[in-house]
Amino acid sequence: MPAAADHSDVNAGIQWPLSQPWPAAHPPLRLGVMASGHGSNFEALVASGRHGDLNASVELLVVNQPGCGAIERAERLGISWRLLDHRRFSSREALDGALIEAFGQAKVDLVVMAGWMRIVTPVLIKAFPQRLVNIHPSLLPSFRGVDAIGQALAAGVTLAGCSAHLVTAEVDGGPILAQAAVPVCPGDDHARLAARIQQQEHRILPLAVALAAERLSQASSAQLAQAQG
Repeated sequence: MPAAADHSDVNAGIQWPLSQPWPAAHPPLRLGVMASGHGSNFEALVASGRHGDLNASVELLVVNQPGCGAIERAERLGISWRLLDHRRFSSREALDGALIEAFGQAKVDLVVMAGWMRIVTPVLIKAFPQRLVNIHPSLLPSFRGVDAIGQALAAGVTLAGCSAHLVTAEVDGGPILAQAAVPVCPGDDHARLAARIQQQEHRILPLAVALAAERLSQASSAQLAQAQG
């Protein structure tokens, strides 16, 4: 059987703006991040802030899986982290209450679900209205929910991708902030397509955070103008 073709350079021609920075005149946006796995999107956010592509700093990482890779990244990057093991909580609402407390203590402005493999409840959503961003490995509204990449491969699509969106009570159904598409190549398996999509997640997530912050700034300005008018 011939070896699968090497498509490692398939992203070479894809262009995407890295950021729409939260205006430099504003204090840096304080971010909280939630992760369950390797934490590569978490690290991408930290790097964007430190490289000046995004006027933001990650103040706290919360993980729900002991020993997950995100913890090692946080320690290497010097970012504070907390473990909130979901198995130790009586309900999803109880876990979300602990998340609210942790991020409140860290005084974060916006929370990013960067590979958080738990469904959040209205308890958390109401605590951070329009301030909760999720990254999902599909071109929403297609392939919502679990194993979006497997769903895409099973459907035989020729384009896949990722979406960053605001979180609402509808799973993977909130307003879309940014998307990026990648080709599904002949011979792709789950791991190869996932790696290609993840490269684009690292690029659009900082952009989505900046766009979410811009929406908040515009809403605040509109409220102020209305109050003064």
